Amino acid sequence: MSKRTGEFLMLDELLEELGVDAARWSFASRAASSPIDVDLELAVKQSSENPVYYVQYAHARISSMLAKAAEAGISPTEDFKGVLEGDDVAIGLARETLRLPEVVEDGARDEETHGITTYAMELATAFHAFYRDRRVVDPDDPETSAGRLALVGVTQTTLRNALALLGISAPRSM
Repeated sequence: MSKRTGEFLMLDELLEELGVDAARWSFASRAASSPIDVDLELAVKQSSENPVYYVQYAHARISSMLAKAAEAGISPTEDFKGVLEGDDVAIGLARETLRLPEVVEDGARDEETHGITTYAMELATAFHAFYRDRRVVDPDDPETSAGRLALVGVTQTTLRNALALLGISAPRSM
């Protein structure tokens, strides 16, 4: 809606234009006291510039990695503690996954959702950095791969839970 130009979109038109996930993200990512400003071009863009796409893509990428590992006969370990030792990138990702309960508690206390969207972006960013800097599926090093797969599996579950709290889908492929 624009007061200056006198143009507006009805909610059903917005949902048709953006899709439910992007619309929910747009609404949830703002404080209740903030005006809603939806960048329609950005909200439909399938790139890392679009926050909901970026978070959903992280979830889908992990699904792809887990499938690739299974094809190579590599399964996640039950314990990924060994993969954290001396690895600041892995430690950063693990720490980020642990923040979800605190973020949810803060959001419930403040009756706000934008902390969850911010957290989901931060977790997706930490995952993408981990993926960029570490080879997760390495048939030549199945032990390290198994530990890294456990870590990204926890990351995927955490992303899925954050998205579920917002009513946004967590696709397995994109």
